[in-house]
Amino acid sequence: MGAAPSKRQPVSVVAANDEDEKRSLAADMASLSLASPLSSDGSLTTVTISSWESEAASDPKTALARTILQHSDISTTLTSRTARTLDTHVFNNVIDFKTGPITNQKSSGRCWIFASTNVLRYSIMQALKLNNFELSQSYLFFWDKLNKANYYLELSIENAELPIDDRLINHLSGDLVSDGGQWDMIVNLIERYGLVPQSVFPESTHSSLSGPLNTLVKTKLREHALILRQLSCSLRASHIPENTVLSVLRAKKEDLIKEIYTILTATLGIPPSVDEKFTWEYIDADGKFGKWRGTPLEFAKTFTSKPYPVSDSFSLINDPRNDYSKLYTVDKLGNIWGARPVLYVNTEIENLKMAVVKERFFFLFLLQILTNQHLLLQMIKAGHPVFFGCDVGKFSDRVGGVMDTQLFQYELAFNIKLGLTKAERLQVNESSMTHAMVISGVHLDDNGKPVRYKVENSWGDASGDKGYFIMTDAWFEQYVYQVVVPKAYAPKALVEVYEAGESVVLPPWDPMRAS
Repeated sequence: MGAAPSKRQPVSVVAANDEDEKRSLAADMASLSLASPLSSDGSLTTVTISSWESEAASDPKTALARTILQHSDISTTLTSRTARTLDTHVFNNVIDFKTGPITNQKSSGRCWIFASTNVLRYSIMQALKLNNFELSQSYLFFWDKLNKANYYLELSIENAELPIDDRLINHLSGDLVSDGGQWDMIVNLIERYGLVPQSVFPESTHSSLSGPLNTLVKTKLREHALILRQLSCSLRASHIPENTVLSVLRAKKEDLIKEIYTILTATLGIPPSVDEKFTWEYIDADGKFGKWRGTPLEFAKTFTSKPYPVSDSFSLINDPRNDYSKLYTVDKLGNIWGARPVLYVNTEIENLKMAVVKERFFFLFLLQILTNQHLLLQMIKAGHPVFFGCDVGKFSDRVGGVMDTQLFQYELAFNIKLGLTKAERLQVNESSMTHAMVISGVHLDDNGKPVRYKVENSWGDASGDKGYFIMTDAWFEQYVYQVVVPKAYAPKALVEVYEAGESVVLPPWDPMRAS
């Protein structure tokens, strides 16, 4: 596919078409005086500090905050009672079919795998009349981790001539085998390795506690990368033909990555081969015995290919930093070398609402999110779960399971204004796509407008309301970035943008890579 350099769309301090804010800013600018700073050299002097303290000490609100907040956690103390009262776990539109159990990714960053398998299990459980069922998250995790190791070493070969302190090399050697991922990576894994039930390849200590495993794997891969860099330098100094250099380096890489395979099989187990038949036995909701036999690829094809295969869906994003109606990708982002790249079509929110005009629809993969209440409502009313990704750490309570922009009264307590726009948060690394979950319900007001959403998380049943969270509509608008839809239900113009393949390349460290 062709690619063009990334061209950023400038973002104004004020929202476009917001004349009130523009006038307010103009007034503020007019009122500015050419005052001299208290410190002419830019340092913080005692005179400056004394001036601040004199003003703060005379403010009763600041005095109260100082009395209370030195002895308590600010998020707990400043939680809005009004918000918590309104944020009830009651919804007037929910998916009738309920899956189970509530899953738990535990101490790992596998939310995208859990959310995707939580969505995919709906059709399996309905087809086989199951009360409880989980796909193996560890199976996908194993193959993702091994392939990301290979991906990193291929990038190390590809960029071996760059200086070791180059920004790209530094970035790639950072979180080089992250637990996280993107929708296109799920597609790659399912197409290459298929799916298996969790009982066929169950959890292990280190799939649920990935930190120690990741630390060891990263240490070895960084060592491997240096070995490949040194070998590349030696080969090229000998004026060996480039195709021979690449062949020798890849042979060495395969020898090195065998160590990673050994580590993964020892800590995660030996997964079924893609062409190896397994037998899965189960009991359905009526107490009847059932059995299925086939390969992981056959299992995926049997249960997840209708009405639309996962590969037929693509990502629509709402990234207000960049031009709309264009295709974007993130440089050097992927898991399986040579497989489907990570691609996003950037568009206005209105077009996303138009993406779904029918209710006969398999599922919508909302990965790393976007503001699209109508599309979401269509899915919920049609009885289909919605996979979505968000910046879960913003204005959220993990214990209570609440995501609400009004949850914490920071502005009131500290006399501050949190004024960053969605675009500005992305620009200054204040926000990014960090977590994926599943929406299974929505509460509408008397005018049919969404008020709050029912969210199935993967943090176990001790969080929220037995594993379910509540997300307000305002929170949804601010911290959702991406949706994935089948081509058949996306606006034709956006499908054409996607299929044209002319992508704008965002840098490897862009927040759109996060997951």
